[in-house]
Amino acid sequence: MTMAEFKRHRRLRTSANMRALVRETEVTVDDLIYPVFVVEGENVRNEVSSMPGVFQLSLDNLSAEMKEVSELGIKSVLFFGIPAEKDEVGTGAFHDHGIVQRAISQTKEEFPELLLIADTCLCEYTSHGHCGIVHDGIIDNDESLGYLVDTAVSQAKAGADIIAPSNMMDGYVQAIRKGLDEAGFTNIPIMAYSVKYASAFYGPFREAADGAPQFGDRKTYQMDPSNRREALREATSDIEEDADFLIVKPALAYLDIIRDVRNQFNAPIVAYNVSGEYSMVKAAALNGWIDEKAIVMEKMIGMKRAGADLIMTYFAKDVARWLKEDN
Repeated sequence: MTMAEFKRHRRLRTSANMRALVRETEVTVDDLIYPVFVVEGENVRNEVSSMPGVFQLSLDNLSAEMKEVSELGIKSVLFFGIPAEKDEVGTGAFHDHGIVQRAISQTKEEFPELLLIADTCLCEYTSHGHCGIVHDGIIDNDESLGYLVDTAVSQAKAGADIIAPSNMMDGYVQAIRKGLDEAGFTNIPIMAYSVKYASAFYGPFREAADGAPQFGDRKTYQMDPSNRREALREATSDIEEDADFLIVKPALAYLDIIRDVRNQFNAPIVAYNVSGEYSMVKAAALNGWIDEKAIVMEKMIGMKRAGADLIMTYFAKDVARWLKEDN
C-alpha cells in the first residue's frame, strides 16, 4: 500500500473540538438513577464502611440528600429500605407505613419534580434474607408473588412513579402488572430486573441494605454468570408480561449481555453499576492508584456504548458534578 492509499483516521482526532464533533456516545445527567438507602430511626447518617460516600439515611436526613440530588439535576432516585424489624414474610416491605413508603410520600411532597423508583423485593425485610417466602429451606416462587404484588401496590399508593421488582421470581412481572392494574395504577410502569446474575459484585450492597441471606445463597433464582442465552429468555418473558424497562445487573462484567439485550429489544435498557463495582473504584481512588473521575466516566461511557439507555449508579452525584464542571 502506498502513502496515498492508506486511510488517515487520525484526521478526526486532531483537536478536542474535532473529537467532540464526531463523538458517538455521551453520558448526560438525564441518564442517571441514584440509589438511596433509607432506614428507621432519627438522626441517622451512617456511612457504609465498604462504600465510601454512601450513607444509610433516616427520614429526617433524607430531605437534605434529596435537595442535593435535585440541585445537581439528577431526576431519578431508587429507594431501598432497611426496616426496624424483620419477619418470615417481610411485612415491612408491603406495610403502608413501611420505611420505603414513608420515604416516597415525604420526597414526593417535598420534591415533586423527582422521579421516584421503588425497589420491590422482600430480602431486606425477611428474617431469612431471601427474596421470597421460604418453606423447608426452599423459596416458594408462586406464594412469593402475592407478597410482591402487595408490596408494589403499597409503593404505588405511597406515590412511587416506577415499580422496580428485583426478586427474580418466575412470573413476577405478570403478577405485579395485574395487581397494579386492578388497584387502579395502570399508568405506573415496571422497571424489571430482568437479567440479574448471582454475582460476587453485590457484597457491599448487602452491608448497606442489611440483606444478606441467613442460609444458602440466591443461585436458585438469580442467574448463573456463565449463561448468556438465558438472559434473552428471561428478558423475553418480562417483555411478554408487559415490562416497560429491562435492567441488566451487574454492568461491567456483563456489557456483552447489555448489548445482546439492546439488540433484541426496543424497550429502554438500564445498566445497574452495582456496589462492588463502586467499591473497587473508590478503594483504588482513595489509595491514589487511579484517576477516579477519568475511570468512572470511562465506565459510564462503556455502559452507554454497550447499549444502556439509563445507568443506576452510586456515582450519580459525582458524575452529575463532573458533567457540570465540564460544561
